[in-house]
Amino acid sequence: MTIPTVDASPLAREANLLRETERARLRALISADMVRARQLHAPDFQLITPIGAALSKEEYLGAIASGQIKYLTWQPADIAVRLYDGVAVLRYRAKLEVVFGGHKVALNDYWHTDTYERHYERWMVVWSQATAIK
Repeated sequence: MTIPTVDASPLAREANLLRETERARLRALISADMVRARQLHAPDFQLITPIGAALSKEEYLGAIASGQIKYLTWQPADIAVRLYDGVAVLRYRAKLEVVFGGHKVALNDYWHTDTYERHYERWMVVWSQATAIK
């Protein structure tokens, strides 16, 4: 079930916590705050990029730390949340601008789907996939 953005129920509060966790993750990635980013990504995290490459947590965060990937803009629209027992799926559209390997990728729209799991009593992203919108 998709949880509305404004509601006082426990499910709605948890959904809002997940939305804020995702926004905090995006801020950490944009600012290359690797301490915070590592806290928000599960040890077995995997990203599927818009070109279909699969990156582990170490590969992805290492590329950000080294400057191989530098996010310039990441502006999420409304974040839809579906909650299950200890698992959540987030989906949203975002405007994204990035420098990858020294080459600027122009501002474009992407769909993002992120799967979170509860680890050590907090939410951590385990899978993330981005799809370019042409």
